[in-house]
Amino acid sequence: MSLHGLLDAVVKDAALAEAISAAADGNRMHVDLVGPPAARPFAVAALARDTGRPVLAVTATGREAEDLAAALRSLLPPEGVVEYPSWETLPHERLSPRSDTVGRRLAVLRRLAHPRPDDPETGPVSVVVAPVRSVLQPQVKGLGDLEPVSLRTGQTADLEEIVDALAAAAYARVELVEKRGEFAVRGGILDVFPPTEEHPLRIEFWGDDVEEIRYFKVADQRSLEVAEHGLWAPPCRELLLTDDVRARARALAEDHPELGELLGKIAEGIAVEGMESLAPVLVDDMELLLDVLPKGAMAVVCDPERVRTRASDLVATSQEFLQASWAATAGGGEAPIDVGAASLWSIADVRDRARELDMMWWSVSPFAADEELTDPFAADAAGDTLKLGMHAPETYRGDTAKALADTKGWLADGWRAVFVTEGHGPAARTVEVLGGEGIAARLDADLAEISPSVVHVACGSIEHGFVDTALGLAVLTETDLSGQKASGREGARMPARRRKTIDPLTLEPGDYIVHEQHGVGRYIEMVQRTVQGATREYLVVEYAPAKRGQPGDRLYIPTDQLEQITKYVGGEAPTLHRLGGADWTKTKARAKKAVKEIAADLIKLYSARMAAPGTPSARTPRGSANWRTPFPTRRRPTNSPPSPRSRRTWRRRSRWTG
Repeated sequence: MSLHGLLDAVVKDAALAEAISAAADGNRMHVDLVGPPAARPFAVAALARDTGRPVLAVTATGREAEDLAAALRSLLPPEGVVEYPSWETLPHERLSPRSDTVGRRLAVLRRLAHPRPDDPETGPVSVVVAPVRSVLQPQVKGLGDLEPVSLRTGQTADLEEIVDALAAAAYARVELVEKRGEFAVRGGILDVFPPTEEHPLRIEFWGDDVEEIRYFKVADQRSLEVAEHGLWAPPCRELLLTDDVRARARALAEDHPELGELLGKIAEGIAVEGMESLAPVLVDDMELLLDVLPKGAMAVVCDPERVRTRASDLVATSQEFLQASWAATAGGGEAPIDVGAASLWSIADVRDRARELDMMWWSVSPFAADEELTDPFAADAAGDTLKLGMHAPETYRGDTAKALADTKGWLADGWRAVFVTEGHGPAARTVEVLGGEGIAARLDADLAEISPSVVHVACGSIEHGFVDTALGLAVLTETDLSGQKASGREGARMPARRRKTIDPLTLEPGDYIVHEQHGVGRYIEMVQRTVQGATREYLVVEYAPAKRGQPGDRLYIPTDQLEQITKYVGGEAPTLHRLGGADWTKTKARAKKAVKEIAADLIKLYSARMAAPGTPSARTPRGSANWRTPFPTRRRPTNSPPSPRSRRTWRRRSRWTG
């Protein structure tokens, strides 16, 4: 799934070539590249590959960061592209980030601080993709120097030392490993679930020698394939309870008794939910992501207007949480300790920090910046704008005839045409459709060179296509052709949590089920089918017909994909969705919007409750006595003989037990 040949063709654009030359020289601190959304991965990939500089690509949201990272892995060597996720919580919330998020962040920081050229998985990084929240948030200084717990087959290590190292890295010792950040010891077997792995690992020791390292399933604890790279377990928390941290917590607890409950547990070495909010007073210093990037790195902001708006909202929300949480802790007064160093920076301050580090701060915008605007991104961008030759193609929205006609026209004019799909199945189908219309098409596993006489069909994670008249190049994706975002990449993500698989034996004909991709359907039966010599069991699910008066469409779901369906739990009978329709996508979008609105209302409600001062109720001895008066009690002496009823009860029991 390499599209490096497509990148070779795009870099011949005059404006992009000028940008690459300027970035290599390092003499233009800000350049605004103007182009459609499809230009973002190509611009970032070209700058990283042809200049040799590490690139920090900044997006507005985490989902955009995931999509951009996937596209860059199709254009560049995938091991050199990393994603730096943000916390799910704000800095001043009394909630800790998930262990898998922390592990992924620390793995990136470790590669930035101590890359290993001999191992591509932990070697130098060419592109770091980060949502703006990760760029604005200060973090504990020196996280990249934290040593991960690593083991390889054949290595000699003391099991007790490994156990102590895992405990110091905030892993929880349990009897049975079920979640990320846990480990268990049974004799000479060590089970560890690193936060960066999809499955936990089982390390078998023979004395002090590591004999074997395998993955295993959480559900049945059975071993899977051998882990070739061994164990690489980064810490599960960004604030580790070292002796220095515990000593500072103990001293603060004495000076601020109102925080004794939280600081007391930290002083005892007990991890507390939300203790990361106290990091500024428990560690020496905080730093930004910009501070840990290699020397010579540059930043590229994708869609700066959306990034600026998102950053402004995050900073405002963070300040609200800071005021609300400390108002409740301090009894309605001011914060007893200063934790402002953990607050999110403004985007203007971050850019000033980049200027102090002599770091180029570029952007890729869909529109040219207005010189009269005072936006932080456009502050020194006047006259430093490069407009790329590519523009967005026509959105066909399922109009195959129109897409085929345009393709024939491009080939007749001597253009080069490339179709990009998420998976191999749609790619093969595209080749068949093009061939049926008399258009020469070829399926390329690795797109190396593009010729003008044939349509190249390749697999990749490019979301948007483009048309470049100067280059004579047209690129179309599944999103351009169908008008809907392709969903082939969803299943490759590491699950945040493991859902309970539905039991098909509990389903009855007529039960409603919900498919992750297709929506609500009606269960019909479970059948066996033989496909290409393999016999498997399938769940038959009926959906709404594509046309009125026609029988409903049926979907055959293999029993090894049951994690994609759940049983419908609504009250009334639902309306069946159509296969390939947009109803299910709209339903999920409305539900997601409603959840966000409810969450925003709850945040405001609980912030108001936490900020409201409480009124303590006094308890007087006289009031307590009056309350106990209606409930008389008669105390029996401890050595008094048992009652006759008690003696009869014990005799009856002794007949059965004696």
